Amino acid sequence: MKIYRRRDLTIALAAVVLALATTSRAGEPMDVVRPTVERAIAVLKDPKLKAPDKKKERIEQLKALITPIFDHEEMARRSLGSHWRRLPPSEREEFAKLFRAFLERIYSDRTDLYDGQRVLFGRESVEQDYAQVDSIVIDAKGEQISVAWRLKRTNGMWKVYDAVIENVSIVNNYRSQFDRVISKSSYEELKKLLKEKAG
Repeated sequence: MKIYRRRDLTIALAAVVLALATTSRAGEPMDVVRPTVERAIAVLKDPKLKAPDKKKERIEQLKALITPIFDHEEMARRSLGSHWRRLPPSEREEFAKLFRAFLERIYSDRTDLYDGQRVLFGRESVEQDYAQVDSIVIDAKGEQISVAWRLKRTNGMWKVYDAVIENVSIVNNYRSQFDRVISKSSYEELKKLLKEKAG
């Protein structure tokens, strides 16, 4: 199972990009991420945290900022697709925790990706308990990548559950990979692979 794919862009890049974002307009979903963005930028720019021996500290600070604004259970459910419905509640909880650890390991390994990228947010659309915020990632060379953030409101709180990068959904990408592993092998094999990736 190829968990890391540069062209598909994993949630790692989405998380780091979110941490680097600057907003051009604000709506309710962006009101949730704005303070996170400001604090994350401060962490990423902090010269005291750029040294190699400070990577762990930098990761922990970013994790504390980023983790609360992602709906890991919703992401796990959507990534597992129809297989989720076959799991008992206890197994769903275990998989959601494993999936979260897997994602955190990915973006932890990508904290050095920042190289002057900036993000401009555009149109925001809200329909009942779902929202999407369109954005453009601009790298140091001026190249642009479209990123659409998808959020869900649960218990009155907006949280990110997917990012669509250049028309490729991170959640859908994982779902196809996970389904392939389960179909060719088993659900237990998928868990084994995720545990290995999560470290």
